[in-house]
Amino acid sequence: MPSFTHKSFLISILLFGMVLPLSAQEDLKVIQSHWVNYTDGHNALYKHLSQQAMTLLDEREEKINAINSLQGWKERQAFIKTTLNEVLGPFPEKTPLQPEITRKVDKGEFTMEHIVLQSQPGFYMSSTLFIPKNLDGPAPTIIYCSGHALEAYRSFTYQHVILNLVKKGYVVFAFDPVGQGERLEYYDPETLKPTIGGPTKQHSYPGAQGFIVGSTQAMHMIWDGVRAVDYLLTRKEVDPDRIGITGRSGGGTQSSYIAAVDERIYAAAPENYITNFRRLMLTHGPQDAEQNFMRGIKKGLDHPDLLLVRAPKPNMMITTSRDIFNIQGARETASEVQGVYQAYSAENNFLMVEDDMGHGSTLKNREAMYAFFNTHLSHKGTVKDQDIDTLSKEDLQVTAKGQVLSSYTDAKRIFDLNKERLEHLDPQMELDLAKVKELAGYRAPEKEAETFLVGWHQRDGYVIEKHLMQGEGGYWFPFLLFRPEQKSGKALLYLDPEDKALDAGVEGPMDQLVKEGHMVLAPDLLNIGEMGKSDFKGDANFEGFSYNLWFGAMLIGRSIVGIQAGDVSRLVDNLHHKEKMEMVAGLGKGQMSSVLLHAANFDKRIKKVAFVAPMTSFKSVVEDFNYSPMDVSFTVAGSLGNYDLPQLMENLKERNPLVFGEGSLVKEFPSLEPERIKATGSEEAADVSLLEWMRE
Repeated sequence: MPSFTHKSFLISILLFGMVLPLSAQEDLKVIQSHWVNYTDGHNALYKHLSQQAMTLLDEREEKINAINSLQGWKERQAFIKTTLNEVLGPFPEKTPLQPEITRKVDKGEFTMEHIVLQSQPGFYMSSTLFIPKNLDGPAPTIIYCSGHALEAYRSFTYQHVILNLVKKGYVVFAFDPVGQGERLEYYDPETLKPTIGGPTKQHSYPGAQGFIVGSTQAMHMIWDGVRAVDYLLTRKEVDPDRIGITGRSGGGTQSSYIAAVDERIYAAAPENYITNFRRLMLTHGPQDAEQNFMRGIKKGLDHPDLLLVRAPKPNMMITTSRDIFNIQGARETASEVQGVYQAYSAENNFLMVEDDMGHGSTLKNREAMYAFFNTHLSHKGTVKDQDIDTLSKEDLQVTAKGQVLSSYTDAKRIFDLNKERLEHLDPQMELDLAKVKELAGYRAPEKEAETFLVGWHQRDGYVIEKHLMQGEGGYWFPFLLFRPEQKSGKALLYLDPEDKALDAGVEGPMDQLVKEGHMVLAPDLLNIGEMGKSDFKGDANFEGFSYNLWFGAMLIGRSIVGIQAGDVSRLVDNLHHKEKMEMVAGLGKGQMSSVLLHAANFDKRIKKVAFVAPMTSFKSVVEDFNYSPMDVSFTVAGSLGNYDLPQLMENLKERNPLVFGEGSLVKEFPSLEPERIKATGSEEAADVSLLEWMRE
């Protein structure tokens, strides 16, 4: 598949001929390196998202501080339960687990049963049940959730804890999180090696598709945990009243989420995860798809709620001083959670332990965890951390071929589950622009934005001006204004997903438009060009495209597209009021077609629109197993089931949109007249150009 850069260049040649480079003396970069107030534009998006998150978290804090009775805490718990169901996406129905014990391994002091369950039909879950020898009866049982190790619970670090618990007399159930261990979803079946990277990418690549279709990666991973409890309750070795859960890092995420949802888990001890969103946003930022609820911050949820909702059941926070999950946030969470336990007169059921360490396990913390479970699961095992002999890869292999997708011909991936959800959504949904605005998080400008000129270049017949404009959040973003000497009274917003100056060469598309008298305005919106390549990369960065930024926008009820569309409206203001343009048109290239479609639907002052090689739909992203990571930033979480890009195109039908691209676009945009879709590789392409379109 060619990169979009290549595609842009090819289409420019087809439409306009070879684009000559910029003149040697021209520097069309607007922001200069010594302008201290403006050189942080590449971080403006993340900072803007963080500031909005802080406002929402302040509102949540006010509500928590107002609680002064047990009844108030119970009302908060009811709110958390209801809201968790909303933000996770609907849980599936419980179906037969179809448990299969693939083999048993006797290790002397304990036996291992390797088990494959179906947490959803065809969604296979590889796991191991560790059973101590000589049990007197039903025993306390710990569900162990693995962190982001590719090998999952086969990691030495996790084996150490699991086998210590087994030595102390606990039954332990460990399962592979989807995308890890024997549940890789993107891998080479010959080598069994991952093809897109480690666990955070295995989670986020399909997780983004899930958000678009209105589901969440967290829901599927929590559901695995819920079904694990269902299975354990069928085992004679398990005491149903003494079930605990723990896990570190990503396992801390899973254990805190599963315990918050499943009331059958009595004691929970998440490790190296719990902090709070305020400190997370100020440090490492939003994490992979697994760790995010749909609009979670917007809905009023934070890390403490995962523990608050369980009170007065026993909770333990296991933390370290220099963790990526900030210790200050952990302490603030602990302080908040203590309030609900005091109201229940159950102060001894909550504790926090911390040790001096980075993102890792310590002897002190492990022994505190053993003591916690001994106390609250009524067990008399030793709390001493013991040396263990690491189990071999062969000992721990669950499935016949080492991966569930290779071992079961009907095995499903998260991708398949997302597509199944897509199939149940109404493809003929009626467009509700108010709902589109809400989902996209679009905010119309409240006043005309401030701009200022920072330089200009003279060309034959026109001037290229370099400007900065104040955006939605007080940041400043750059744009080029091509001002013709002879004005037609028409202006074109030229939106490129890579850089505002990509088509600004002599004899290029912009050059020819301006020479016909049309004003052209080309911006670098947030996350693009001079405003792109943020210092915040996140743990789900694909080919330079940070999904974590998109997750951050989703958490606060916004989208990058919605914010960009708001800034497009600011540019329209400028062209109307300051430049006195009679007609403003918009051109969206590639993925920027999504931004233009949203902006034009929200702002009727954009009188006509055209698209070059457009992004055709959000649905196509969900349906493509190997979709382009670049597309994610231009989608909207929860859109499908409410609207898609073809509906936005159809709503602009009266503005007679024009599309330059492949002939197959006739099928993608059925509402358009066929003659409004110009196939760039055909003979007709030579007769069609933006020049003619602007003359219409």
